[in-house]
Amino acid sequence: MLDKSFLQMNTVFISILIEALPFVLIGVLIAGVIQMFVTEEMVARIMPKNKIGAVLFGAVLGAIFPACECGIVPITRKLIEKGVPVFAAIPFMLTGPIINPIVLFSTYVAFGNRWDVMIYRGGLAMIVAVLLGFILAIQFKNVKVLKNEIGAVSRPPFNDEMAATVTATKVSFYNKLKGTFVHAVEEFFSVGKYLVIGALIAAGMQTYVKTSTLLEIGQGEVSSSLVMMGLAFILSLCSEADAFIASSFQSTFTIGSIVAFLVYGPMLDVKNVLMMLAAFKKKLVISLVVYITILVLLGSLFL
Repeated sequence: MLDKSFLQMNTVFISILIEALPFVLIGVLIAGVIQMFVTEEMVARIMPKNKIGAVLFGAVLGAIFPACECGIVPITRKLIEKGVPVFAAIPFMLTGPIINPIVLFSTYVAFGNRWDVMIYRGGLAMIVAVLLGFILAIQFKNVKVLKNEIGAVSRPPFNDEMAATVTATKVSFYNKLKGTFVHAVEEFFSVGKYLVIGALIAAGMQTYVKTSTLLEIGQGEVSSSLVMMGLAFILSLCSEADAFIASSFQSTFTIGSIVAFLVYGPMLDVKNVLMMLAAFKKKLVISLVVYITILVLLGSLFL
């Protein structure tokens, strides 16, 4: 007979996958569209030339782009491949899962139509994303941050004759559409395995790490924010639903630590860290973990 805790872990594991998979599918489809329809020249035309403008452009683009933290990783990787600088792509990746109408409205409803929590969440996420963009512009200047094209569908090697043919006759819309789906399928299997591993780890931690233990630790102002950030990392909730869980802690934790939970989780959790490790070089991922943790913690102390 199976142990009850194992059955509970299995249930949590399946629920995380069911919650995340639709957004991953949307993400890889968008990545496929970018691969086939967006050229490097298009990116160069719309991207501001100065670093400050590029960072702000990336953060604002994420704010109006509804995406889950799982689905946005392959999109971000594809944007970097197309020439978007890392200091603009990462702010896009961080604000996308948080500062979009769906997530902000769910936060407003979850906290009993309170505007303050929604504004704190969106404001802190934007500040962290922009500051991180400026830091990356200094640290990762002219540095390659992508791993080898894992699961990416690259265009076939062209010889001179083929290149001449392509320039003479444009690829049909049908072929581009077909390529979009081919790329999306390969991208899905590339990132999907890391989603499964991350969901399994998150389910195990949710099952075997007692929440009561974490609550006992989080009594001070700093420790309460750290505990809520750790809880967000472990639970690996989707950003569209995490506010309803966070609202249940209102009587236990400060507003600052609750906002830390709401900002940190969509930026860093078990499953999307594994997905980032599959897409980006380890140095970038470690830097993101360190900087996001520090910035979110400091920001929560001012609320």
